[in-house]
Amino acid sequence: MKHRNLARQSGFTLVEIAIVLVIIGLLLGGVLKGQEMIENAKVKNGVNDMNGVSAAYQSYIDRFHRLPGDDGAAAGGLALLQARGGSWATITAAGNNNGLIAIAQNQVFTGGGEGTALWQALKAAGFVAGNPADAAAAALPRNAFNGLTGVGLGVTPTTGAARLSVCLSQVPGKAARALDTQLDDGIANGGAVLATVGAVGVNTNPLAAVVGGVYNDDNIYTVCRTL
Repeated sequence: MKHRNLARQSGFTLVEIAIVLVIIGLLLGGVLKGQEMIENAKVKNGVNDMNGVSAAYQSYIDRFHRLPGDDGAAAGGLALLQARGGSWATITAAGNNNGLIAIAQNQVFTGGGEGTALWQALKAAGFVAGNPADAAAAALPRNAFNGLTGVGLGVTPTTGAARLSVCLSQVPGKAARALDTQLDDGIANGGAVLATVGAVGVNTNPLAAVVGGVYNDDNIYTVCRTL
């Protein structure tokens, strides 16, 4: 009588399964840690974006004794700025030298008002990187969150009026809270840093401050800080 040979069945032992699970856990932990590091780096770069514009703004005033964007004159102002030579020769906009930077809330991310003149002046003076000839929205730098960096009347606080500010669009909720906490008080509707709710992929104008002042991780924000 012939007996059928039974093939030996092989499989993972408990020890091998445990090792695999540990490796998977380490990989997941590394991915999560890496993601956290990327998010923290973006927040740090966002802080640098705001501080950099503030420093450029003050440096321009110190050097030229005029406001960037307002620099110029009602008649012949552009030609006078272009006559400075170098990068100045390529600019296409100038202000009216009335002591005010005229950039409304709905112009912060469009380069409208004196926005184009502001960014062209800061670039021509060497305080901001980029092509001084860029105009309108193209003149605005990209921020750390792939939105735009703008200057103009910022978010309207719960009480009081909007003030001249540097603003970042398309900031995720968690990052917006971190920005506000590092630069101010972490409250979205009060202090020097204010925020308005935006939308994914949209450079939302700085409007009314967040009701209640609490940042929601699921939202996108435009965040502004007073210059």
